[in-house]
Amino acid sequence: METSNEYKLVPGFGNNFGTGWRVMMDNFLRLFLVVIILAIVSTPLKMFNFHFDWSDLHRGPWNLGNNWGHDLFSLGTFGIFAAFFGLLAMLYSFLVKPIIVYGGSMIFVQAVRKTKPDFEYLIKGFMENYLHIILANLLVFALVVLGLFALIVPGIIIGCRLIFVSYIIMDKKLDPIEAVELSWKLTKGHGWQIFFMGFVSIFIVIFGLLMLVVGIFPAIMWIGSSFASLYESVLREKEKPAEVIAV
Repeated sequence: METSNEYKLVPGFGNNFGTGWRVMMDNFLRLFLVVIILAIVSTPLKMFNFHFDWSDLHRGPWNLGNNWGHDLFSLGTFGIFAAFFGLLAMLYSFLVKPIIVYGGSMIFVQAVRKTKPDFEYLIKGFMENYLHIILANLLVFALVVLGLFALIVPGIIIGCRLIFVSYIIMDKKLDPIEAVELSWKLTKGHGWQIFFMGFVSIFIVIFGLLMLVVGIFPAIMWIGSSFASLYESVLREKEKPAEVIAV
């Protein structure tokens, strides 16, 4: 579903959420499918959650009375399994999930550009841009974590300034360092706007959960469309020729 008129792509809190809403409504089914896929992608992480209860030691076949040796052996066995599943979860988070998430981000950008969303982007990263996506995701994660350790506020600032990295990696095919540098450049002067959009997004998600839980899907679609709109509007603003800006 597309209309002939382009969206109003002007950086601004109200403009981006307004445009995001229009993008969501014009591409509802396609973006809904993308959000469902992203939700499924996050599900395996919950499967890797491993919970150990000390009382389990007394319900297993190894319990031969008050034999503490068996308990220690069993505890060690559970610890090995917990570490193994934890390692699987970490590898999945850093080596698989980012590919699909970054692809989903690009599909939202396509919707903003009134281009028919290409679902191949959800797996295209495995074949074309895999290393750049993995390294970019790792770099952003490390920078934000380091910033959070430095009294939290720097982490929030870094997170806001690097919000465009996933779009840039998929859209411009830059390497991780170039993508981080470009995101920092593009978001200059828009940090507070990004922060408030993120802050409001929290309440949009909460409201979606209150709407019988299913409201979380349109909430995420609206947020994703709004941030994709912000990226495209800032990109167009920065790429305008000097003479056009002067006019």
